[in-house]
Amino acid sequence: MKMVRPSANFCQSSLGRLSTPYNDLFFGRSVSRSLSFFGQGGAVSVKVGVIVGVKFKNMREVTADMIARGRFAGEGARERRRMASRMREARERVTSSGAGNVRFDVELLRLYARNRRAAILPQSLLSLAVAAMTARWLPVTLVGAWLALELCSLALGGVLAQSFLDRDKTQQNPRHWKARFTFAAAMDGFAWAAFALLMRGVDSPWATAFAMVVLMLAGAIHTVVEAFIPEAVYAALTPNALAMILYLRPTSVVDPKASLTLLVCSTLIYFGVLARRIYAGQVRTLGIQAEKDSLIAELEQAKANSDEARRRAEEASLAKSRFLATMSHELRTPLNAILGFSEVMKGELFGPHSIEAYRDYSNDIHSSGQHLLMLINEILDLSRVEAGRYELKEEPVSLAAVIEDCRHLLTLRAKKRGVLLSELIEPDMPRIWADERAVRQIALNLLTNAIKFTPQGGQVSVKSGWTMAGGQYFSVRDTGPGIPEDEIPVIMSSFGRGSMAQKNSDEGTGLGLPIVKGLVELHGGTFTLRSKLREGTEVIVIFPPERVMAAIPQFDPVARPPSSNRRGAA
Repeated sequence: MKMVRPSANFCQSSLGRLSTPYNDLFFGRSVSRSLSFFGQGGAVSVKVGVIVGVKFKNMREVTADMIARGRFAGEGARERRRMASRMREARERVTSSGAGNVRFDVELLRLYARNRRAAILPQSLLSLAVAAMTARWLPVTLVGAWLALELCSLALGGVLAQSFLDRDKTQQNPRHWKARFTFAAAMDGFAWAAFALLMRGVDSPWATAFAMVVLMLAGAIHTVVEAFIPEAVYAALTPNALAMILYLRPTSVVDPKASLTLLVCSTLIYFGVLARRIYAGQVRTLGIQAEKDSLIAELEQAKANSDEARRRAEEASLAKSRFLATMSHELRTPLNAILGFSEVMKGELFGPHSIEAYRDYSNDIHSSGQHLLMLINEILDLSRVEAGRYELKEEPVSLAAVIEDCRHLLTLRAKKRGVLLSELIEPDMPRIWADERAVRQIALNLLTNAIKFTPQGGQVSVKSGWTMAGGQYFSVRDTGPGIPEDEIPVIMSSFGRGSMAQKNSDEGTGLGLPIVKGLVELHGGTFTLRSKLREGTEVIVIFPPERVMAAIPQFDPVARPPSSNRRGAA
């Protein structure tokens, strides 16, 4: 292997490039890689095992909404649904027994069969009543023969309806069953037509009125019961109309019976039109029901896909956490040795170096090791926050004191970069119930970013105070170049860096802001980032009122209760 003499920032830049693979996690088979740092007189090698296979890119961005959009949204998905609907209609038009506008033959036939079965008893009672009243004008034998014919037609319709309902839907041929039901309805219509023909021999105005009322009532029953098969309604009403024409036998247009005949025929035609309207309304109802069922099915499918996506994301997050925990252990073990020996070499504890360059190499190795340790710690913190396993060690914390400590720690760095640090903290603020280490990390990350991206001569302002709702906040504002609006989601993602960070030599790992946002949300607070180009950036962190500890009044052991005073006075 060719030996290359590294520059001063070789290790740091190399480790910076190594940060990107953590954004693309692979799971499956294991592959080993060796990361080597060469110098004069030796080499330090770290062997890292990486698991590869299925790729998960930035698990925070893999959501069920993305999968749902991919499968159920967009113009392509809507076009596919429209095409599927047209194909279904065409298929139903081909298999339907109607003229091409019947979409729900089986459902309509089942509704008809239920109505037919439920109407057997009322129609039988009506037939018995009509036969009893007709016996006043006709012989009992003729009335009995007609009653037997009517009951047989009703029994035929009932048997067909029950047989249809007992069969499975897949074994039902709509065309054949519609023909059978239409035949049964025609038989019932001929039975009532026979009643009108029997009444022709009775010469009585009361008999004529009685026959007309009975036939109108029979037509109305046929319209209501058989409306779901218009052909059956027509087959039942047509014999009734012909029978009434033969029964009345109008001789001329001016004959009074002609008006009665026209009235009866018009009524029966209206019954046919009414049945057609009932049928069309039921078809629309079934269409709406089918559309609703389709939407429910799509929602259930979307929910199933969402649950599956969530399950896979949870599994991938668990695998990522295990992977990072294993990697941190495997990296920290040799890293501790690297840091320790490099510190010994840097401090020349066992004597000065014979070559001056060795001291520089020791400093580079030690700084690179510290950078790698910081990177590992940030990755582990972020993975615990994302997995919800970051445990807050809550205690009373003074937000103002933490901010003041962090500002004091970074004052020297700000002076080196020519940045002015200013603060405006409201006095006498009570403590908040929070994790002091997390609050300190939030403040340090925000102040470090602000100082890093503020040019020489700029200013970083820190404010802390009360919110309108009674919570506490602190904000960090800089006079840097600002962040483009389209890059804000990028920098808030893991390992995301904006265009200004890529131009900066001290660009970092891109984990600071995601960690800050996660820690703030763990405390139930809100994280807000506002930025404008050429004006600067402001980050506001708000802790909710529930985190603010109410001031407890001091206890004065010298003071006496009022009751003791009263007793002394007594």
